[in-house]
Amino acid sequence: MRFADTVALITGAGTGIGAATARRIVAEGGKVVLSGRREAPLKEVAASLGESALVVPADAGDSAAMKAVVAKTLATFGRLDVVVANAGGHGLGTALDTDDAGWQQAVHTNLTSAFITIREALPALTERGGSVVLVSSLAGLFAGPAVAGYVTTKHALIGLTRSIARDYGKHGVRANAVCPGWVRTPMADEQMDELGKVKDVDRDGAYRIVTENVPLGRPAESEEVAAVITFLASKDASIVSGAVVTADAGSSAVDLPTIAFD
Repeated sequence: MRFADTVALITGAGTGIGAATARRIVAEGGKVVLSGRREAPLKEVAASLGESALVVPADAGDSAAMKAVVAKTLATFGRLDVVVANAGGHGLGTALDTDDAGWQQAVHTNLTSAFITIREALPALTERGGSVVLVSSLAGLFAGPAVAGYVTTKHALIGLTRSIARDYGKHGVRANAVCPGWVRTPMADEQMDELGKVKDVDRDGAYRIVTENVPLGRPAESEEVAAVITFLASKDASIVSGAVVTADAGSSAVDLPTIAFD
């Protein structure tokens, strides 16, 4: 029961990694505040968690909205111990193909959302010596093709992680980043469906293609990434701060120029 007497705020909590993280925290004795832009999936997740879950729909990149989320969290549960900044989205296109609106959307969805969520939560977190986990991506360490906005903002999340760890460690606040590789989530499923059309394979076939050179040879499940997040958020990781942890089935261990020798 690592999360007994613990309250966690999770953004992007309606599906995928966010939903899996919420379920795991509640299973280990905690309470969760589920936030995201779409109320219906949040309520669906909360339905299985009972009184341990509070649904507060909000755009994580909106200062007033997130201030209200934190206020409702404190009014309902009386404390805030953990923030999982998981909200995110696409940032498609090369630099030349990305217009101002597309760039701003990528920054807002992936970077501003995490910054504002954490900023609004920090006063409560410093009272508790709380923990922050930011969900970056393997794209926060390496560049995929034609996703300039996504790659740039996911890299920036690692800088934000280290800045929070540096500035607020003296208040007992820890901040760490998780960089997943391919994970079976609704967003990834959409990408696999698009790849499948090009390669003339089904969704599972597309996942096999993108993990062909991954050491473990498969995508992660949301629950596996949630296990990493909850470890970092818990007191089991009490000495870990400013860390960047990959959850990528070994992808980042591969030396690309040697693949031809396999």
